[in-house]
Amino acid sequence: MTSVPNVTLNNGVTMPQLGFGVFQVPDEETTAAVASALEAGYRSIDTAAIYGNERGVGKAVAASGLPREELFVTTKLWNADQGHDQTLAAFDASLDKLGLDHVDLYLIHWPTPARDLYVETYRALEKIVADGRARAIGVSNFQIPHLQRLLEHTGITPAVNQVELHPGLQQTALRAFHAEHGIATEAWSPLAQGAVLGDEAIVRIAEAHGVTPAQVVLRWHLQTGNIVIPKSVTPERIRQNLDVFGFALTDADLAALAGLDRGLRTGPDPDTLN
Repeated sequence: MTSVPNVTLNNGVTMPQLGFGVFQVPDEETTAAVASALEAGYRSIDTAAIYGNERGVGKAVAASGLPREELFVTTKLWNADQGHDQTLAAFDASLDKLGLDHVDLYLIHWPTPARDLYVETYRALEKIVADGRARAIGVSNFQIPHLQRLLEHTGITPAVNQVELHPGLQQTALRAFHAEHGIATEAWSPLAQGAVLGDEAIVRIAEAHGVTPAQVVLRWHLQTGNIVIPKSVTPERIRQNLDVFGFALTDADLAALAGLDRGLRTGPDPDTLN
C-alpha cells in the first residue's frame, strides 16, 4: 500500500499530506466512495456539514474496521451556524452524523466577514479542542486580515487554513503568511476542477514523466508543501490520485508550474461570501 507522508501541525498532531475529499458527493454515494479510498490507502477524509454527507462518511469509517487512531477525519462548521453557542450545537450534530466521539480537525468553513462572528465562533472551537472533542482546530477560506484578527483576539493559532489553491491560483502571499505563523496550508479544488489540466506546460511535464496531468498537479502540491484533498467517486481515479509518490518534479518543472499563476478562482471570493 502507498505510504502517504504526514505533516506535523503546530500543536504536534500529525495529518496525512494527501487525503480524500467528498465535496459534491451525494450522501448515498459517499459511503462507497470513502470505502474505495480507505481500501486504496487513504487515511484522511475531509467532509463538511454543508456537504450533507457526514453520515455517509461515518458509515464508511465504521464499516472499514480500521482502528480509529489510524484515521484522520475533518469536518467544517457551516456559515449559518456561526456564533458561540450555535457552533457548539452544530459540532454536536456533526459528531452525531459521523458516529464519532471526536474529529481530528474542525474548521470554520468561511469567514463570512460581513456577519462579523468568526472570532466568537473560533472561541467555541477553542472550547471544543480543550474538551478533547477535536484534536486540532483551524479555518477555511480565511484571508490574511481574517487570520490576523484571530491571532490578535484568540488564544490558539489555527492549525490549518484550507483554501482554494492550484497552479492557476497559487496564493503566494497567503502561503507565506501561513509559514510565518506556523499554519499549515491545505488545498481544496487542487485541480481547479480540471481547468488547469489541459495547460500546455502541465501536459508536457506529464508526458515527460509518464503520468497524467492530474498526477503532475497533485505532485506539485506535495512538493510545494501543501496538504491536498482531491475528490473522485471513480475507484480507478481514486487510486490514481494516490499514486503520486513514484516520481518527482524537477526544478525546471516547478519553475514552469510557478509561471501558471493567474488568479484563477473556481469558487467564491472569501471577502464577499456572506
